[in-house]
Amino acid sequence: MLEIGGIFHQVALLLLLTAGIGLIATLLRQPLVVAFIFAGIVAGPVVLGLVDPEGEIELFAEIGVAVLLFVVGLKLDVRMVRNVGPVALATGLGQVAFTSGVGWLLTLALGFDPVAALYIAVALTFSSTIIIVKLITDKGDLDSLYGRIAIGFLIVQDICVVIALIVLTAIGEPGGPDPAQEALRTVLTAVAFLAAIYLLGRYVLPLFEHRLARSPELMVLFAIAWAVALAAAADVLGFSEEVGAFLAGVSLASSPYRDTLGSRLTNLRDFLLLFFFVALGAQLDFEAAGALLVEALVLSAFVLIGNPIIVMVIMGAMGYRTAVSFRAGLTVAQISEFSLILAALGADLGQISDDVVALITVVGLVTIGLSTYMITYADALYERLQPMLGVFERNQAHRGIEQDLDREVVQPDVAVLGTGRYGRQVVERLVARGWTPIVVDHDPEALRELEAEGVPIRYGEVTDSHLPDLLPMASLRWVISTVRDGEANLVLLAHLQEAGFAGLTAVAARQPNDVPLLRDAGATVVLRPFADAARSAVEILEDHEEPTRPHIEM
Repeated sequence: MLEIGGIFHQVALLLLLTAGIGLIATLLRQPLVVAFIFAGIVAGPVVLGLVDPEGEIELFAEIGVAVLLFVVGLKLDVRMVRNVGPVALATGLGQVAFTSGVGWLLTLALGFDPVAALYIAVALTFSSTIIIVKLITDKGDLDSLYGRIAIGFLIVQDICVVIALIVLTAIGEPGGPDPAQEALRTVLTAVAFLAAIYLLGRYVLPLFEHRLARSPELMVLFAIAWAVALAAAADVLGFSEEVGAFLAGVSLASSPYRDTLGSRLTNLRDFLLLFFFVALGAQLDFEAAGALLVEALVLSAFVLIGNPIIVMVIMGAMGYRTAVSFRAGLTVAQISEFSLILAALGADLGQISDDVVALITVVGLVTIGLSTYMITYADALYERLQPMLGVFERNQAHRGIEQDLDREVVQPDVAVLGTGRYGRQVVERLVARGWTPIVVDHDPEALRELEAEGVPIRYGEVTDSHLPDLLPMASLRWVISTVRDGEANLVLLAHLQEAGFAGLTAVAARQPNDVPLLRDAGATVVLRPFADAARSAVEILEDHEEPTRPHIEM
């Protein structure tokens, strides 16, 4: 065991250790999630004793989880809820019923008493929202059809988790509250909590967000505070912190600043989540599980194989293709951090032994580790298994939901950065000539005016490294910066190149000396606002277009 001074020194060594293990994992082309969990095992009490998983590390982890779920909530839209709601509900409840029922019978067959078997079966039921969201976000699949369905049934699972914890606590405590009364109290509390968040999001937050948006740093600080505050409020009310943070994001999902907030919080989210995975690894104790290794492997195989199969069966019956149901099914091939909480609760109530807790812990390690590989390499896995997956797909025509969700909409073909007088004139001329612009600026008042005119907007700054994440890069033919700042436009051009933007660029210059620098940096066109009228500027852009694109005359 290492004897380290204060928490600062512990965190410093932990970060160095994790960075080293992460580097090795990257060189070996292994998922970073697995590397971080392994770093937690090495840094935890089992090996080095470098960190205490229940100390300050746990606090960092909880804030990271709150930020993660907040960003997910920001991406929620009404159409997604309407379309994936039925399949999310059916899949979520079906998987919970199947895993808990069959898991209980399997656990009884392995020789456990009925109470221990019930705890194990319920623990096997729930999947890790945090890990799944992290993995599919890293793959860029959060907005895909299977990603949206997965988020939907994970929410259903989280609701079931809360109910299970309430029921087991009520049953386990002598003289505890009646389960029916406790369930009614929970429902009423949930309704009041949702109503309060809705009222705040509809009538209170809009009064402040435009003022906050004048300072991007303050806007980000407010978002983190809002996410953590609602996570804490949900925990106090008896729900999970994840639910509160998710609802905090949902309350801002209609804000014009949601995309910018999501992109700005990405790096902070990934850094703080590192502590979650490290803490998860540090909590694992293999000593007590040695005698139950065979049982742990059997139950792990059940979760890794049985959970995806039931999801595929339900989605197949609802008319989804195996390409979608297979990838969605893989997201439930592990157990959740809530499973460990459930096991700890059972041990505190004296209903299960420490051996059972250790068994659930090992199943968690095995399933989280292997499912990480399964989700990361889902495409390759699907190609290998596709010939055997036809049994999960109906022969009749598929329902229209997949086509409805994935149908193409009109996408912007030009991004205009800056809403000053020159920028507004350029936007007006583009619209008059048949272009579809999207406008980016950090002035909330100017953006509100454009939004009222039906112009798509994004809240952001020219020099923001996350700016390409805010734009529909695949559909853009031009990115135009009307900001007359040579250094800012050089930074913009560098960020666009790093993002792999293949379209054309036009940037404004204030000084003649900036023109050759901007051209050398890759600008297709350099605009001189005081020398070029807005009309001629648009004509210059069109001269650089491919001849196949028709010019729309006024």
